[in-house]
Amino acid sequence: MTPHLPVSPSSSHRLLDAAPAAPQQQQRRRRRRRLCAGAGAGPRGRAARVRCCAAAAPQPRVAAGAGAGSRAATTRVFVVSDLHTDYRENMDWVLRLPVGGAGGAGIDALVVAGDVAETRDNFARTMAALRERFGAVFYVPGNHDLWLRRENGRYMDSLEKLTALLDACSELGVDTGPRTIGDLGIIPLFSWYHKSFDKEKDVNSVRVPSLEMACKDFHACKWPEDLANDDEALALYFDKLNDRNHDAIEEVKKSSKQILTFSHFVPRQELCPEKRMLYYPNLPKVIGSDFLERRLRTIHDNTKDGAACHVFGHTHFCWDSVVDEIRYVQAPLAYPRERKRRMNGGDGWLPFCIYRDGFNPEIYPALWSDYYNKNRREPENTQLAPWVAKYFAKYY
Repeated sequence: MTPHLPVSPSSSHRLLDAAPAAPQQQQRRRRRRRLCAGAGAGPRGRAARVRCCAAAAPQPRVAAGAGAGSRAATTRVFVVSDLHTDYRENMDWVLRLPVGGAGGAGIDALVVAGDVAETRDNFARTMAALRERFGAVFYVPGNHDLWLRRENGRYMDSLEKLTALLDACSELGVDTGPRTIGDLGIIPLFSWYHKSFDKEKDVNSVRVPSLEMACKDFHACKWPEDLANDDEALALYFDKLNDRNHDAIEEVKKSSKQILTFSHFVPRQELCPEKRMLYYPNLPKVIGSDFLERRLRTIHDNTKDGAACHVFGHTHFCWDSVVDEIRYVQAPLAYPRERKRRMNGGDGWLPFCIYRDGFNPEIYPALWSDYYNKNRREPENTQLAPWVAKYFAKYY
């Protein structure tokens, strides 16, 4: 997704969306900020074309970015989204992650919340590199992963490409289905967006490009005639793919003390800034799905003691907040130009360690989730933020 990020206000503490702070400052701030958180779809023939696969247990590897501790963690889980390794700088970031065997009997896992690469070949190269660096890798597809514009007619439609990506994952040992790592259940959730996800008042004071003009998915993806981006059909189709994993999900729930679900798309509109804050106010119409939120809530039916977390991607806004007893996290690598503008904190803090033999109870500072932790959301307010008003005055 091409994000529309507002100018970041200055801040004295480290934000996921801002420049990194010195290590001693980070430790002091972390202490101050600690928060103990207490089936097939569609026509039968098409459903057979897309399958969800879970790979066999891989050998442990060492990952980057572990936090400090007095003892070695036996299970660590890192998260990242929006790798976009079609950019050379982003592929270089992946290749800089260390390779090596794990010390002891532990395992490091990586959760990749979609948008790995635009072409199948780059996707396979990226996932192969990640499998060399992590004991387990989990993946769900993002919209960029299903683009066809650079595939030279290789696939009939984006569903056929989806099958090809899942096949590649199976061959590489990448998990696209539920699995338990240590005491943690990790459950990938397939999803897509729909316009009806947007429930907040539209900004009508300025003219903005249509969804078809602003969102490349409408041209770069290709779908069967009965599935379209302009209604709920496509989002419902992807949601129904999760029904195939129903038994596996139930088994993971029984055998896990804590659950991490993840998707590419956004499950709640509150996890995106208000429209008046965005350079493209219609962004919420192409980011998320109500089906996704309902689905993950049925999985996280026991949210006591901070045992529930959902990781997502797509908007490139760093996020870490608790809403209705579920923790929501976005940790995007994003585009090189965004990192250069320090709009998402650069790449030094990624991949983000969310779990070390238990979820880290610390809510990590991030620009926009911090903002909404302190300020009430105003969905009826359509007055443009100053940086957005200035942008439209200059370009429109």
